[in-house]
Amino acid sequence: MKPANDAEAVESQGEVTTDALPNQPPEMLTIENIPAPTHDVRFIQYKIGGHIFELTEKYKPPMTAIGRGAYGLVCSVMNSETGENVAIKKIAHAFDNEDNAKKTLREIAILCHLSHENIIEIKDVILPPQRNAFENDVYIAYELMPGDLHQIITSKAELVEEHYQYLLYQILRGLKYIHSANVIHRDLKPKNLLVDGNCDLKICDFGLARFMPEDHKMSEHVVTRWYRAPELLLKSSAYTTAIDVWSVGCIFLELVNRKTLFPGRDRLHQLRLVMELLGTPSEEDLASFGENDKRCLRELPSFPRQSFSEKFPNVHPLAIDLMEKILKFDPQQRISVIEEALAHPYLETLHDINDEPECITPFDFDPEQPFTAEEIKEIIYYLSLEFNQQEEED
Repeated sequence: MKPANDAEAVESQGEVTTDALPNQPPEMLTIENIPAPTHDVRFIQYKIGGHIFELTEKYKPPMTAIGRGAYGLVCSVMNSETGENVAIKKIAHAFDNEDNAKKTLREIAILCHLSHENIIEIKDVILPPQRNAFENDVYIAYELMPGDLHQIITSKAELVEEHYQYLLYQILRGLKYIHSANVIHRDLKPKNLLVDGNCDLKICDFGLARFMPEDHKMSEHVVTRWYRAPELLLKSSAYTTAIDVWSVGCIFLELVNRKTLFPGRDRLHQLRLVMELLGTPSEEDLASFGENDKRCLRELPSFPRQSFSEKFPNVHPLAIDLMEKILKFDPQQRISVIEEALAHPYLETLHDINDEPECITPFDFDPEQPFTAEEIKEIIYYLSLEFNQQEEED
């Protein structure tokens, strides 16, 4: 591939590629060896960006900070045993409270169950130096991806239709597998869609994901507001996988238009922006909503539906048709990923039902059980122990 050029999109051997991903400048490291032999290995402490990383000696510098978030820091580092670079996320204060502990447990348990090309893979759950040293920090190694969809959206890269199709196809392909595993992601957004220079895409961050319980009763306080479906904005707790489908529509139109589709300031403003595009929902649209939801909507002004083709003149007509099927106010009318979206004519050149697998064994572990933070710590410790034992056997 040619040297990176933010304004360049190239075709390489028939594959869609992009040089849109910005290079991340490495941070300076202060490295300190700590003699802490256990499990027949030694641990090394790294200090980067004010954060301490304590890793087994198989992980070698250089170490580069590649991401930050509420959880802490993500760094790239080389696994000297495999020769591959990985991304290590340090989840700091993972057991400070029950919510943080459950989020960490979800991330590990769900990703250890899922195995798909369009879903980020856990490479290692790093054991602590000693059992009683397993305090508040958890280190997870993932396959390394150089950037995310948010970086592409905010770059000056000139994308072509094949980019949009390929990226959308991969999101839907990964989502099909996730939903077939009885899991809802619940936080799809551009930053949680990792992308490399070949436009290969992987869905990440399953800390808010849930398996689908039989009663469908779940918290409505999920999904970053701008990508939140109407039923969540109306505080429904009986939502389905359709909330992920809505998020995909918001993400795709943001990608094509390079600006957020519904940048709401708060919940009611978000709902108003949705109605300004889709129009005030009809009684048919509200058939699956409760009386409190209908009462809330009646308090907002009435809006006519806008023409998608006029609102988004640069979007391919077939993509417009798919977006109209995705961005339905009524979740029961929203297109299904498993049954319909991948087979839409917009994705005809990519769709291959024989290469769009479903998860054979549904995920059935419920991290929402009444575990204490200490009990979750025990579960995660034994998950990491089991993960490392399997790695040794392989």
